[in-house]
Amino acid sequence: MTVEELVRAAAKGRTEAFEELVRLHEKKVYALTLRMCGNPEDARDAAQEAFLSAWRGLPSFRGEAGFSTWLYRLASNAAIDQLRRNRRQREEDSLDAGEMDAPDQSPGPQEAAEGSELQRAVADGLASLSEDHRRILLLREYQQLSYDEIAQTLDMDLGTVKSRISRARRALRKILLESGNLSGYLPSKQTEKEGRS
Repeated sequence: MTVEELVRAAAKGRTEAFEELVRLHEKKVYALTLRMCGNPEDARDAAQEAFLSAWRGLPSFRGEAGFSTWLYRLASNAAIDQLRRNRRQREEDSLDAGEMDAPDQSPGPQEAAEGSELQRAVADGLASLSEDHRRILLLREYQQLSYDEIAQTLDMDLGTVKSRISRARRALRKILLESGNLSGYLPSKQTEKEGRS
């Protein structure tokens, strides 16, 4: 069965069709939630929440975007919800302990899995970005979604997607330069194109 056929069958309540959709997408969904959440336990929770939301939402899924695009949106939203819950919990814990809130110093999402210094620096830089910037860069650079797919996933205009990606790349570049992990000017893809024209 094709993905479209599986989606139609799952929307009618056929659990074996939905199980196949989960099997086909679980690695990519988990990879996205892991990069956004930063640890395996939260990533598993967010991925599970995304698939649960998909199961509940399939009967009303209109198919205007592809299933995987829709699922990435659910996963991205679940990861952000998980990050917010974690932040609230840390704030409550620090208030209970009578401590002042300190900036989050947890390691970046890929630090444990990838050994090179630059990859760790990029992971740390991503963790320092705002949720919006981190999410849009992960969809573009790690999930390899096109601008159109990102626009559908995040429900925003194409021009907004392009400008946010540009701002997110600049913000990440600035973090890497300030932390000493880049030793000079790092052009964005857009700047490179302009330089060649």
